[in-house]
Amino acid sequence: MTDDRIGRASVFLASGTLVSRVLGFVKAIVLASAIGAYGSVSADAFALANGLPNTVYVIVAGGVLSAVLVPQIVKSAAHSDGGSGYINKLLTLALVIIGAATVVATALAPVLVWIYGSSKPSALPLAIAFAWWCLPQIFFYGLYTLLGEVLNAKRSFGPFTWVPVLNNVVALAGLAAFGLLYGFDPHGDRTAGDWTTGMIALLAGTTTLGIVAQAVVLFWFWRRIGLRYRPDFQWRGVGLGHAGRLAGWTFGMLLLTTLAGIVQTRVLFVATGQGASVAAVDIAWLVFMLPHSIIAVSIATAYFTRMSEHAHRGELETVRADVSGAIRGISLILVFAAVVLMVVAYPFGAVFQPSFQAASGIGNVIIAFVVGLPAFSALFVVQRTFYALDDTRTPFFFTLFQVVVFSILASLCLLLPVQWIGVGVALSTSIAGAAQLVVASVLLRRKLGSLDGRRIAVAVARSAAALVLPVIAGVLLLNALGGTTEGGYAISGVLGAVTSMALIGAVMAVLYFAGLWILRSPELRGFAEPLLARLRRD
Repeated sequence: MTDDRIGRASVFLASGTLVSRVLGFVKAIVLASAIGAYGSVSADAFALANGLPNTVYVIVAGGVLSAVLVPQIVKSAAHSDGGSGYINKLLTLALVIIGAATVVATALAPVLVWIYGSSKPSALPLAIAFAWWCLPQIFFYGLYTLLGEVLNAKRSFGPFTWVPVLNNVVALAGLAAFGLLYGFDPHGDRTAGDWTTGMIALLAGTTTLGIVAQAVVLFWFWRRIGLRYRPDFQWRGVGLGHAGRLAGWTFGMLLLTTLAGIVQTRVLFVATGQGASVAAVDIAWLVFMLPHSIIAVSIATAYFTRMSEHAHRGELETVRADVSGAIRGISLILVFAAVVLMVVAYPFGAVFQPSFQAASGIGNVIIAFVVGLPAFSALFVVQRTFYALDDTRTPFFFTLFQVVVFSILASLCLLLPVQWIGVGVALSTSIAGAAQLVVASVLLRRKLGSLDGRRIAVAVARSAAALVLPVIAGVLLLNALGGTTEGGYAISGVLGAVTSMALIGAVMAVLYFAGLWILRSPELRGFAEPLLARLRRD
């Protein structure tokens, strides 16, 4: 494949991710308009129930499929039949396991909801009613992952990236129908007793239907590349024993993160109906993950392949250079992104909720999360460096440390006023993540001998110095636009919020990157100079 074709394919895949994320934000905005987000019992009950399928799926199969079985699919392509026999065996086995897990989890819906939400008994009946409709998603999450990864292994990359767009479109149609039939409730005034069976079925049912459509449509793409699924229950040769040994530590990490999730939800559910709880924290996390997924994941993924090759050849000095380059490149953008998000946090909250109390409540949770954004993204690099070194055991132990720290801090949040519990939980996440980064870095330094810490520290300090003027300008603009006072333009609604965020972000970006250029940032020049040279040639 030529470089141009690779470039076009990369743009196509990235555009699919971008469109899906934009629609995801639109869906979150419409959902907040339909059932509220801040202080809404309905929104928190739905958020709890709709989060269960992904949690159960990840525990049962998510990590194993992505980390262990997918590489075996790639290897099976060398078989005389192109791997189709192996794929049919694997798909049949996986669907039986995931199907059984779906049946059991759905039957245990009241138990699962109680585990997560017993801290607020009054909201449990509604959450359980939503869960009956949502838990079947487990099976279709698994089907989507399996079918999509097989397509990726066969170098048909587009469908796996683009079909989530269909999921969002179906879910948006369901939300629109719900609002037209039953009315929008942006303030979350509906009580649990106001919900009828039809309302529950429409909201949760169309959400599940989106996941079904996302998975089932991949069969059509299978047929386009000549694949046909035929159930095969002869499971010898699938390699489960070897896969199980490889996935053991990964599975342990998934259990740890699930435990942390239970603690988080139980603490947050105490604030249901009174402040930022499960739904509001989900929105803030969506905002938090946007720069991480676009910037950190893309840069780290590019470095990960190089790190793996260098680690395989035992070139630890080059691995150290890769780690340093990835962290410095990510920090250059993520430090700026974190500061911008803190400045525009209240307008961002106003995009989802119209009242000043709700917008500021969600905004405070966003601020508490993004304080830890640079550390979270640096940890992403450090963790994948261990994977490049074929070490899944050490990440388990520093994840255990993080879960213990987070669980203690989150539990202490129960001592806070109810309206500040969500902020406390978000800040606990940031503190625990930063502590985890310190421990993980110390352990990685023992493996590599050095992490080029001085160079990383200088790069971060340079970015901090370049941020001084942008922060001053951003805060002044925010106040001028009324972003901190009730009735101000920046928090008057979606249009005012988006316009204000765009203006503040643009001004801060110009000042920040100009400052880095004046400070002769080698990381910025490494990104910019090839682009400028190409523009001059054109």
